[in-house]
Amino acid sequence: MNDGSGGTHNSAAYDSNVGIQAETVHNSNVYFVHPDASPQEKYKVGVRFLEDGIPSRARDMISDAIAHEYDSAEVRFHWVLAMLSARAYHDLSTEEIQRLHHASGLVRTYAEGEWKDALRVAFELLAMLSTADGETGRVLERLEALSPLRRDEILHHLDLVLTGGLKDSLWVENRERAEAARFSKDRVQRVWAYFEADPIGARALPPRPSTAPAARAALPLRAGLFVVVTAVLWLLALAADPAAAVIELLVALGAGLTAAHFGRPWWYQDRQLKAANRELYVAQTGDPAAAGDGFTKRVRHSFDHYFAIRTPYGFASHEWLGHTFHVRNGLATEIAYLYRESRISVDRVNWLIRHLAEDARDRFNKGTLFDQRHQNKTPVVTKVLCVVAVIILGISTLALLATVAAGADASRVLLAILAVVGAVWSGREAASLWLEAWGEERRTAEETHLYQERLYGRQVAYQNWKSFLDATRPSELEMETWLTCDKTLFVDEALRHYQLTWRDLITHTILLTPARPYKRGRVKGGPWRYSRYSIRLFLVTQDGVREISTEFDFTDAKRGDEQRSNYRFDALSSVQVTERTRTGYDLELVLTNGPARNIRVKDADTHQLAPDENAQDIAEINLNAAGFIHTFRLLEGIAADGKGWIERNNPNNLPSFRAAD
Repeated sequence: MNDGSGGTHNSAAYDSNVGIQAETVHNSNVYFVHPDASPQEKYKVGVRFLEDGIPSRARDMISDAIAHEYDSAEVRFHWVLAMLSARAYHDLSTEEIQRLHHASGLVRTYAEGEWKDALRVAFELLAMLSTADGETGRVLERLEALSPLRRDEILHHLDLVLTGGLKDSLWVENRERAEAARFSKDRVQRVWAYFEADPIGARALPPRPSTAPAARAALPLRAGLFVVVTAVLWLLALAADPAAAVIELLVALGAGLTAAHFGRPWWYQDRQLKAANRELYVAQTGDPAAAGDGFTKRVRHSFDHYFAIRTPYGFASHEWLGHTFHVRNGLATEIAYLYRESRISVDRVNWLIRHLAEDARDRFNKGTLFDQRHQNKTPVVTKVLCVVAVIILGISTLALLATVAAGADASRVLLAILAVVGAVWSGREAASLWLEAWGEERRTAEETHLYQERLYGRQVAYQNWKSFLDATRPSELEMETWLTCDKTLFVDEALRHYQLTWRDLITHTILLTPARPYKRGRVKGGPWRYSRYSIRLFLVTQDGVREISTEFDFTDAKRGDEQRSNYRFDALSSVQVTERTRTGYDLELVLTNGPARNIRVKDADTHQLAPDENAQDIAEINLNAAGFIHTFRLLEGIAADGKGWIERNNPNNLPSFRAAD
């Protein structure tokens, strides 16, 4: 399910994030190693690094396990693969060759079985590098006898080590395997999920704090005063005319109870309507505190996007956007308030925005999207009955005062007037506090119910989206496998175009760089993977260097136009690397017969580091994943020594590797 949300958050400077449409670091512990981890646990993580295309870290982890006496044919097999993966033989240092030679002497000490056979074949292939083609038949037979999984591991990780006729013998199988696995496991429909941000948890606006306790605390005093002054007024009227006073009191009580019964919902609904109008005003004008907030603007943009594509039947996008302007802006204000946090990208909230857009469409179809304001309207009959009751209450109060005036002296009349004034003031105060306490309790109950209802609905939507993402998102191994297949088939097409075989090549290297615009993602401790790549292949023959480059979309592996160039060894005058903290790494190739060529190898990622990640380690992992280390050493060697470097590193001139007895 690729909703095509975009989620672009480009910055203003090209050297920073322009062209990066989205980036995310998945909170995964696949590469986590506890400081007190056992050698076996470190070995398992090392194997995972190796499988996922991070051999430099695999070498460290497996070597550490071996140093702590965790050793076997299986462990040593993966250590050998890690030593040779993504490296040519001439990339190995003298010390590393000595370590490999020492390890070859340990093979006989391991127990017989699949792992020992695979380890022996790996060393035999290494020993075949400078051997005549006719002498490789027996080793190839033993390679074919291995299980498909072990054989594939050897061919994959020894790709740059194997050359010449030996590799020609294996290339057809390698190509066929790449063709079969290139779009396996539903690649086209799943790759998008790798670049989707991990959703942040569900939230909803909690109920506002209630003022009911304060109102209830002040109510007894006002109510008590009202009862006292009302009693004084009635006693004065009772003394003047008992019959009239009783009737007037009963009428006043009835009118007061009627006014309270019908006035209470009127007051509450009017209060809620005013609150809704205030929210509507905020929705129209926006939250002043977030007026210049970039996050709020991106939230509003995302709401506009999802409301435009989640429309009810019969509505065009622009019609639905106009129809739901207030609803959409109110929701955007809420979400911006709930998630306005440091380093939180709107991409992590898009799942909720999409859910709210779908919910608004569904409620409109049910006729309940705009029912809140209708619910807060008080019926006319209720208002009329309340007003009539208040008028009758006022008349009955004046009647009581008249009764006192008709049968009492001036002092009692004055006392009655003071009682009426006190009753009106205390009654109004007591009624306000009573309505405040009752209304706040009702509001709190309604908002609590609405909060729980909304939060539950959002939690369900979050869990559904997260489960769908987890099930859809490719693993690191799958992403690495697909990328390896793309590289293999690109090399194969280049060989076919130039009509070359592996016997014709001295060496080759591939440089993978991001192609703007792109999305990128990685797991904690892993390399960046990109939605679009620029791939450069350098084929080194006796005649010079052939360079082929193109860009391709990783989702479907569709490639753009290819650029090809050929140059002699002496045409490459210098190779330079520039590291910029804010922008990343640039590779500069200077040719004697043309302008300097700048290649952006990787973008900066310091701002995307997890707290427990080391910037230097992550940079090294990404450079290795791009093939930069091998490419730089190759081009630097050619630029420095020209054909002399080629002659020294010709497979036919390499010093032989002999396994220890």
